[in-house]
Amino acid sequence: MTQDIRDFITPSCELLALGEPTHQEPAFGRVRNHLFAELVERGFRSIALETDRVAALAVNDYVQEGTGSLDTVLSDGFSHDFGTLDPNRRLITWMREHNRNRPPEERLAFHGFDAPTENYSAPSPRTYLEHARAYLDLDLDLTGLAGDDERWSRAEAVLDPAMSPGATAEADKLRLIADDMLTSLYTRAPELIEATSRERWLRARTHLTAGLGLLRYHQESARQPLDTSPRITALLATRDALMAQNLLDIREIEAERGATLVFAHNVHLQRNLSGWRMGDVGADWWGAGSVAARLLGQRYRFVAGSLGRSEAIGLGDPEPGTYEGLLQARVPVWGLTSPTTLTPARTRTDTTPRQGYFPLDQATLDTADAVLHIGDGTAAARP
Repeated sequence: MTQDIRDFITPSCELLALGEPTHQEPAFGRVRNHLFAELVERGFRSIALETDRVAALAVNDYVQEGTGSLDTVLSDGFSHDFGTLDPNRRLITWMREHNRNRPPEERLAFHGFDAPTENYSAPSPRTYLEHARAYLDLDLDLTGLAGDDERWSRAEAVLDPAMSPGATAEADKLRLIADDMLTSLYTRAPELIEATSRERWLRARTHLTAGLGLLRYHQESARQPLDTSPRITALLATRDALMAQNLLDIREIEAERGATLVFAHNVHLQRNLSGWRMGDVGADWWGAGSVAARLLGQRYRFVAGSLGRSEAIGLGDPEPGTYEGLLQARVPVWGLTSPTTLTPARTRTDTTPRQGYFPLDQATLDTADAVLHIGDGTAAARP
């Protein structure tokens, strides 16, 4: 066991994926911050979190340039209420201080890599497409085609195919226009970048691809499946496909500056098939990590997150015969180890859906490069 993440970094690693088995244990964010500081000393220059990529642009403006205020970017720059988490506040504060007196090429960058969706809703693509339209200086009536934003953002638009605007004639036209705008963004790239900047061009592309992603997500929401499981599977797979595209795009942007740490739930980062079950409803899909790993090869490394006991989510000590039980016997607070050091064991069964905890299993361990086990969430969360 070690607490040095550098023991698991290979020279070829460009995207290091650090997973957590639940979003509800703050110790993972604290340990992530500690490990990121170590990685920065090794040449990492960016971090990507499981949050809305477009919203996160404001967070990056703050950490790199000091634009806005900390409270504002935590409120507006994160989705899924992740801006309320203390480890994220500490991360952003530390990154801003680190960048304060450094030249631009040495500053740390913050990225979100998620689509701008919540668990039960997805917004209108209008504002994202409008940003790109304005950058391209095109005379297009996108507002008239998109209509009222609320008809896209209400929960029914995602939960009920009959209520979704994703398969309407207006949505089809918006997709065609957005695709044409993306082509124009590239065909005019030299003149646009010369007239504005590379950063503004990239920002326009980020907005445009987010808008296109939302149109695809809403189109998937409008499909009429035979039962619930295929529908959930399609939506989860679509979201992760968009996340994978964002990760690859982020690596393209950051390639010349250094490697990237990406932090998210294990299901989004693991190399093997992801799965979710609740009663008779379930889904199996390829997550963003499984896509990125196959496209990046040895440049992708995955550290699977594991948890012993947690006061935050009411989780007791794991049973001795489980994978977490084996790790718990070795790690009282937190540590990193190779999955090859674990003998075959049982999958943990003492968790509940509300805890959001996905136990370790053999398939995940077989494709992981390391395991981060937090034995005691309360102890590991202390400064």
